[in-house]
Amino acid sequence: MENFLYHYKVYVAKVYDGDTITVNIDLGLHTFVNKVKIRLARINAPELRGAEREKGLKSRDFLRELILGKEVIIQTIKDRKGKYGRYIGEVWTKNEDGESINVNDLLVKKRLAKKVKY
Repeated sequence: MENFLYHYKVYVAKVYDGDTITVNIDLGLHTFVNKVKIRLARINAPELRGAEREKGLKSRDFLRELILGKEVIIQTIKDRKGKYGRYIGEVWTKNEDGESINVNDLLVKKRLAKKVKY
């Protein structure tokens, strides 16, 4: 059961920075959990303050353009909470061709975030 995964359809309500979003989770049967913070798993985006500010804004703005106000799939691992009380998850969306893409990996590929282990 160690790697048991949970998948949720969510609506992205807010993108705080390049690796933190707030979502409304659709649990089915007209049941929702609103304003849940999600930390994107395996990546770290530049901060919005300090020396990284310019890169942080670029990362955040890309993520906003990609998923803000849209329905995506969140894949959480064991629903465990991270260091700051946010759930950790993978974010999936569709590209123009309808193919699923992993948003976490896309941010790394575009050099808007780095892979990390935590």
